Amino acid sequence: MDEVMLFWGLGLLAAALLLLVVELFVPSGGIISVTSVLVAIAGVVCLFRYDVTWGLIGVLMVLIGGPVAFAFGLRIWPETPVGRAMLGEEPPEAVEARQLAELERETHRRALLGRTGKALTDMRPVGSVELVPSEGHPGERIEAIAEGAWIERGQPIRVTGIEHNEIHVRKA
Repeated sequence: MDEVMLFWGLGLLAAALLLLVVELFVPSGGIISVTSVLVAIAGVVCLFRYDVTWGLIGVLMVLIGGPVAFAFGLRIWPETPVGRAMLGEEPPEAVEARQLAELERETHRRALLGRTGKALTDMRPVGSVELVPSEGHPGERIEAIAEGAWIERGQPIRVTGIEHNEIHVRKA
């Protein structure tokens, strides 16, 4: 009958460790961690009821294994879906999609170099321009910055440069 307490004690310590692992993947606000601590204490009490030596072994397991498990959990937690969500990191698929979209935008901006059009508004120095359709490129309206002198509405323009998100134009 006494060995039942040994099995209960060891089982409760194993359950406490399992609960710590579950805490990494299930956002509970610490409720699962507190439950894990209570289960570990119950396991140590059961081990003490079996034998003092087993009780001391259980205390050492909790005092050494608990912080080690906690440190290990903190180390791998940022790699879990819950950790990434709580830290505000995007999943790898979203990062890849964002990088692909940025590459497409950059390719589109680079394709604007040398295109011609006309100023839709007075550009002092910022205004709207309409680019004429060309090979493989539809006509489009964009915001641009006039380089050099201001450009009046209706004047022909040419795209001369791109810096960051700014498109620079000059009179054609």
